[in-house]
Amino acid sequence: MGVQEPGSSEFYVDRNVLNEISLDEVARKRTFSIKPPLKERVKDSLRCSVPKLKRSVLGFLPVLSWLPRYSLRDNALGDLTSGISVGIMHLPMGLAYSLLAGTPPVYGLYTSFYPVLVYIIFGTSKHISMGTFAVTSLMVGTVTQTLAPNSNYMTLNGTNGTAVLDSTALYNDRVQIASSLTVLCGIFQFAMGLLQVGFIATYLSDPLVRGYTTGAGIQVVLSQLSSTFGISTSLYTGPLSQLLIDVCRHLPMTNIGAVVITLVSLVVLITVKELNTCYAKKLPAPIPIELIVIIVGTIISYYANLNGLYKVAVVGQIPRGLLAPRNPDISLWGSVAGSAFALAIVGYAISISLGKTFGLKHGYKVDSNQELIALGACNLVGGFFQCHFVTPALSRSLLQETTGGKTQMVGLVSSVFMLIIILEIGTLFQQLPKAVLACIVYVNLKGIFVQFWDIPALWKSNKVDLMVWLVTLVCTILLNLDMGLAVAVAFSIITVIKSESERVLLPNRFWFWFIGAAILYERKKNKNSGLSIQTLDGALINY
Repeated sequence: MGVQEPGSSEFYVDRNVLNEISLDEVARKRTFSIKPPLKERVKDSLRCSVPKLKRSVLGFLPVLSWLPRYSLRDNALGDLTSGISVGIMHLPMGLAYSLLAGTPPVYGLYTSFYPVLVYIIFGTSKHISMGTFAVTSLMVGTVTQTLAPNSNYMTLNGTNGTAVLDSTALYNDRVQIASSLTVLCGIFQFAMGLLQVGFIATYLSDPLVRGYTTGAGIQVVLSQLSSTFGISTSLYTGPLSQLLIDVCRHLPMTNIGAVVITLVSLVVLITVKELNTCYAKKLPAPIPIELIVIIVGTIISYYANLNGLYKVAVVGQIPRGLLAPRNPDISLWGSVAGSAFALAIVGYAISISLGKTFGLKHGYKVDSNQELIALGACNLVGGFFQCHFVTPALSRSLLQETTGGKTQMVGLVSSVFMLIIILEIGTLFQQLPKAVLACIVYVNLKGIFVQFWDIPALWKSNKVDLMVWLVTLVCTILLNLDMGLAVAVAFSIITVIKSESERVLLPNRFWFWFIGAAILYERKKNKNSGLSIQTLDGALINY
C-alpha cells in the first residue's frame, strides 16, 4: 500500500515480501483436482439420457439440425443459382479428373453425384463443394496405373501380329482398384472421426500442405502432356525424369490436331476466366466457359470427324444410366493400405482447411471430427458405387460461395443436375477431344500455382517454414506422391524437434562457450592446446 511520510510529499510502497509458500496461501492455490474421479467420468459418458441422445444424433446427422429451419424465402434462390452453377462445373471437372484417376470419364460423373448427396447429410460446412479434385485424382491414378499397367493387357492381333490393348479389361480392373481404394480411405476417415482424432490435421502444417499441393499440381500438368500432344506415354509412377524422357521420346509422333485444339481451348478458357475475374461484381454469375468449350468442342469434333480423319483422341463411350453397387475387392487392401492412408490424410487436410476458412469468413462453426466422419461416409458410400476418392475443390467452393450459396442444399441441386446428365445428356459428349479436358485441368490449377507467392512471403516471415515448403515441393516433384508426402512429413517433424531443442539449449550455450573459452585460455597459456574457438563452437552446436 502507498504511505506518505509526515511533512513530505513523497510516497513509498510498503509491501510484504512473499515466499512461495505464502504466495500459494494468498493466491489460494489448489493442490487437488476439481475433476471427478475417472470412474465417475466413465460412468457419466456411458449414462444415457434423452437430451444427451438428442445431442449425439444431431451431432452425427447435422442435416436434422439445419433442414427443419431451412428458409425458402431467404435461401432458396441463392442455393438454386449456386447449385446449377456448381453442377455445370462438375461436368467438365468430373470428366477431366476421372482421366487423371485412370478410369473412364463416366465414373467422374458418378463421383460428382453420389458423394455429394452423402455430404448433405453428414457435412457441417455450408460452402465447400465435394467432388473430384485434381491432386487426389492423380494420387488415385498413381495406384491404378501401378497395379494395372497397360503392359499387362496387351494382346497379339491374329491378323498382323501387332500388340493391341484390351481396354475393356484394363478399365474394368482400374475401376475396381479405384473403388476398393476409395472404400478403404473412407473406412480410415470414418474410424478416425469416430475416435475423435480430427486434430491430426494440425500436424500437417500449412507450408507442408501448400507445398505438397503445388508439387502435385506440377505433376498433374505433366501427366496431361500426353493428351496435349496427342501421344501415348508409358506408365509413370516414379521419378519425374521418367515421364519427361518418355514425353520427349514420343514428341516426333505429335498429333497436330490435338496441339491446335489445345492452343485454341487454352486461349478461350484463359481469356474468359480473366474476364470473369475482372467483371465479377457486374456479372450475376460467372460465364460457364468450361461447359461452353466442351459443347463446342464436341460439336466440332463430331461434324469434322476429328477422331476418324486426324486420329485425335476422344473421350469414347459414355454409357447412359446408373450402375448397381459393387462390393470392393478386399484382397487389394493389403497392397494399397499405405496409399489409402496418405490419401485419407491429404484429402482431410484440404477439406478442413477450406471448411474452416469459409466458416470463419461467414461466422459458423465447422466441426473437425464431424468433417472426418462426413468425408469418410462420402468415400465409403461412393466406393460401393464405383466412384473414386472425393474431397472439396477450391475452384468449385469459391464458385459456390460467390454465386450466392447459403446452405448444403446447393449440393442437392447440383446432384439433380448431374443426375440429368448421367441419365440423358452424358452420351452426347462421347466425341469430346481429350485435349479439351487437359486444358480444363490446366486452367483450374491456377489457384494451386498462385501458391508460389508463398516463397517471398515465407522468406520474410519464417525461413524454417520456407524450407519445409521447398523440401515438400521438391520431394513431391522428384518422388511419387506417396513417398514425397512421407519424406515431407518426416522433414517437417525434424524441423520441429530441431527448433525445440535449440530453444532449450540456446540459453545454456553461452555458459558452455564461456567455460570452454576459459579452459582454452588456460591451455594456450600453458602451450598445450589442441582446441580452437571454431572447433569448440562447432562441437557445441552439434551437441
